[in-house]
Amino acid sequence: MSRLSFPRRAPSRTRTPVALAVPALLAVAFLFLPLAGILVRTSWGEVGDHLTSPGVVEALELSLLVSFWALALSLVLGVPLAWLLARVDFPGKAFVRSLVLLPMVLPPTVGGVALLLAFGRRGLLGPWLEDTFGITLPFHTSGAVVAATFVAMPFLVISLEGALGGLRPRYEETAASLGASPVRVFATVTLPMVAPGLLAGAALTWARALGEFGATITFAGNLPGTTQTLPLQVYLLLQNSPEAATSVSLLLLVIAMAVLIALRGRWTGTPRDTTGDPNRRRNRATSPDDDTEPGPGREDTAVPVKEATTVDERWALHADVTGFTRLVLDAEPGTTIAVVGPNGAGKTTLLRALLGLTTRAHAELRLGALDVTALAPHRRGVAWVPQDGALFPHLSALSNTAYGLRAHGVTRAEARRTAQLWLDRLDVGHLAHRKPAQVSGGQAQRVALARALATRPRLLLLDEPLAALDQTTRARVRHTLRTHLDGFGGVCLMVTHDPVEAVSLADRVLVLDEGRVVQDAPPADVTRHPRSPWVARMLGKNAWPGTATADGLALTGGGLLVAADPLSPGTRALAIIAPEAVSVHRDRPSGSPRNVWPGTVREITASGSRLRVLITSERAPDLVAEITPQAAVELGLADGVPVWTSVKATEATVAAL
Repeated sequence: MSRLSFPRRAPSRTRTPVALAVPALLAVAFLFLPLAGILVRTSWGEVGDHLTSPGVVEALELSLLVSFWALALSLVLGVPLAWLLARVDFPGKAFVRSLVLLPMVLPPTVGGVALLLAFGRRGLLGPWLEDTFGITLPFHTSGAVVAATFVAMPFLVISLEGALGGLRPRYEETAASLGASPVRVFATVTLPMVAPGLLAGAALTWARALGEFGATITFAGNLPGTTQTLPLQVYLLLQNSPEAATSVSLLLLVIAMAVLIALRGRWTGTPRDTTGDPNRRRNRATSPDDDTEPGPGREDTAVPVKEATTVDERWALHADVTGFTRLVLDAEPGTTIAVVGPNGAGKTTLLRALLGLTTRAHAELRLGALDVTALAPHRRGVAWVPQDGALFPHLSALSNTAYGLRAHGVTRAEARRTAQLWLDRLDVGHLAHRKPAQVSGGQAQRVALARALATRPRLLLLDEPLAALDQTTRARVRHTLRTHLDGFGGVCLMVTHDPVEAVSLADRVLVLDEGRVVQDAPPADVTRHPRSPWVARMLGKNAWPGTATADGLALTGGGLLVAADPLSPGTRALAIIAPEAVSVHRDRPSGSPRNVWPGTVREITASGSRLRVLITSERAPDLVAEITPQAAVELGLADGVPVWTSVKATEATVAAL
């Protein structure tokens, strides 16, 4: 007996309320019926004759001429305006944006009257244009171009401004740190990355200029062969030959729909994030790099790479930073400084101040004998690797790495050769022809590191350069980076949250908190005697701030700690207790411990071959103890179990803050 099978029902979807569906369908019908009217009333057998008539052909040629000139003028004027609105804060910005939007809401005929009063023979500028340059705009083809530009350019500005607003400035800032001038950055980074928005705006601008009617007839008139564009031809044909007017209207409708279908809703053209999920990037098909590098905009004011890579060149660092981050920093050539501290401590602000990219802090910066304080970021010889790498998504790994070299004037062949060497050093040479979207996050980070190292800058800034790498790759890249830094003639500042990186790569550790220097010492000293609670916890130690009293250290979180080496009463201090110095008991201990607190086990985690136990107490701050698994079993430790903890006075290190 056969068993009946039923198809699986699709998941139920939310029902559309009738109160919303009916008006929505009416709106669709309202928008569609006029278009359907054109399709129904078109004399299909006569369309060819109508569209090839001399008057229509002449009007079409004129419309194409006017629309393309309007597009060109919109690009020349609109692209800089969009960049200004998206990137620069200036007085009256809201008013300027309103001026951009005004032609979109202004009746076209009113726009034509306004153009006539501005550029007409009796207008504000018309007489001057005619007397000085012999230019007469009204009733001339150039007038039709001006009218079309006036009503169409806002589409380009709005679309491109949206794309620029979605582009993170980090890409442009990174390009500047590699030595690219503002013009080069705009041509080689900004424009390629906002290309979707630019193309969408250009297409809409051209389509709007092609269909312009009201402003044109008011300002430029309706002169056959001079200003009579295709929309004006439709208006005339509607009076004498309605069938021909319908055919020409069909042509304009097809052009408009073709533009919209080609855009597929990409109105704003916001650039896509190509540095997201590594798995998604790896799943994309790889393709050879087209190696297209726009070339204009290079300035010879940047420091030549040949000069910066001279073996005898040495760049000491002196920086006097004011603002949110306040410090004076001096370092000899070849010094690597690890910058550590909690979130909001001012680490990234310090790097951006040295780059000249922030108003939160200002750095008086001298590199070697050169004072670079007044120089633009691209002329300082300061390169950085942002936390996310900020690889240019439109360039291959090889072109990304060669970007700074090209900006410094190195020939294309030499720049590519040097870039390939650096990629090979960081074990990503086989990815040279892949785009950033086609590599993993760790691989992208190594490419970004190679890009910065290839320029051999005076000052190298690394913002968590190894954070995206796995442990094995991190160790290998750390060794490569250490080898490079050993021969580096400048100074390297490296923001990190990894104590292994700070110890293995840095000659000094600079600890920041709330923009102030808490400690500046060799890694061994910071490890043995941390003066910051955050650093102590990063190193896996208990850190309790407090104030010295006659009885001991009165802890900020409550409780009292007795140390073997007390400080003068009133001194602000930090107590450091190693987790292995904390004893855990099920009953109150007897004997010599001076510091004994009751508590409750809240968390047990593995740390290598030992266990770390978090214990909370009402009589002391949270405490982490490190014990063996066997001891945990013998004590019967588990979440919620009451225990006692003890710390000998000799095991507590107290340092004045």
